[in-house]
Amino acid sequence: MRIFGLGLSFLLFICGLSSQAASFINVDTLTYTSLSLKEARAIKKLISTDTTFVPAEMNLQLEIFKYNPNLIYKYRLDSIKTAINLDYNPYVQTYIDVFLTKRKAEMGRMVDLGKYYFPVFEKALNTYNIPLEFKYLPIIESSMDPMAVSRVGATGMWQFMYTTGKVYGLTIDNYVDERRDPTEASYAAARYLRDAYDELGDWLLALASYNCGKGNVTRAIAKANGSRNFWDIYGYLPSETRNYVPAFIAAVYMMNYYPRYPEIKVSDEEAIKTDSVYINKFIAFNKIAEVLNLNETDITSLNPVYKKNLVNGTLENPKRLIIPKLSYKDYAKFFEALNADEDVLLKVLPASAPVNPNLKISNTHTVAKGETLNAIANKYKVEVQDIKVWNNLDSYSIAIGQKLVIKKEFVQKTEQKKPAYLTYKVKAGDTLSDIAERFENVTINNIKALNNLKSSILTIGMILKITAP
Repeated sequence: MRIFGLGLSFLLFICGLSSQAASFINVDTLTYTSLSLKEARAIKKLISTDTTFVPAEMNLQLEIFKYNPNLIYKYRLDSIKTAINLDYNPYVQTYIDVFLTKRKAEMGRMVDLGKYYFPVFEKALNTYNIPLEFKYLPIIESSMDPMAVSRVGATGMWQFMYTTGKVYGLTIDNYVDERRDPTEASYAAARYLRDAYDELGDWLLALASYNCGKGNVTRAIAKANGSRNFWDIYGYLPSETRNYVPAFIAAVYMMNYYPRYPEIKVSDEEAIKTDSVYINKFIAFNKIAEVLNLNETDITSLNPVYKKNLVNGTLENPKRLIIPKLSYKDYAKFFEALNADEDVLLKVLPASAPVNPNLKISNTHTVAKGETLNAIANKYKVEVQDIKVWNNLDSYSIAIGQKLVIKKEFVQKTEQKKPAYLTYKVKAGDTLSDIAERFENVTINNIKALNNLKSSILTIGMILKITAP
């Protein structure tokens, strides 16, 4: 392991070691990388009060690292000011070691992604008075991938199951899955953590419940004679949760101290600056990308919430679109392009988008080798939870040859559906009579009824629904 000269020099200077004394130091134990001056002083103080090791000479106090080489990790975790008990133990050390070796490249990538995502997470956590260290939880859950899907169907950065996502206010339909929305999912996660803490009274227990559910944590507390210390109930929790909490503490350590580890490579690039705009029509990502002179994948990566590369905004329910930050001049061009002065704008009512035209529409699906519920759901453009409900499945396990019911009404037919109505944008000089004459079998009263108009007064730019022929 490479020794970083600056940090070692600090230790030698502070502890008053001579060059001869330094030769007795086992450099293999100095794996904690360079220390700051403040840390080195603190370590010296800790060593001088240690009663388990008395060196033959006072200038060899650093030899304690032969017995406790990881003392620096505990000191650093204790130095993080937070309401979460960031305990240090061999379980935590195991994951610190993993992050510094097998996952060091990933740690660098997490730091880079965090430049964009951490402020989003912090805003949601602050809203519910949650310790900001929980912004590192998506590192453990999904490596901060909004498109992540687990083997049991948990989705998004915060890995919400379908039912839990619904309970905590996330919209999941044919067009959007807010579990994949970094903003909305962060607020849902914050609400869950607040509920869990209010019920369990400890942040590590709230964290454990995020992984295995409040019920499992409550039962573990009962088995541990009512203790609400995570490490007391550790042995009564599912094995995944026993690993989950130490891994989180290790992630907090890494995100706070990665600058001390040169093997953690971080780019110098700043986070992309973005803006939110609201779209009140259906518009495809490729059209937006064309207007902004971007690749469609750029729009997709900024807007993972949309399932069909399509913004499904309406006048009643405009939808948020994240775009790269534009100058005032570019904004004007953007909105002009999206709101071209067309006489008639086709507006499709919410309906399933076309699926693979080669996909056979059937009431049943026969499970093939290697297929999962998630793969089948994606094939038919439905939700995993729907398939479970239709087939009375208690788990996510399926068998080769098993027949699964797929409800026809949830599968879009391949022929193109006609829009239920058209829309017309009112221009200067337009009257209801003029507009009605433009369309077949459309009357003034029909337009007024469809648009809930109390009078015949129109406003320039108003969007009117028109019954489709």
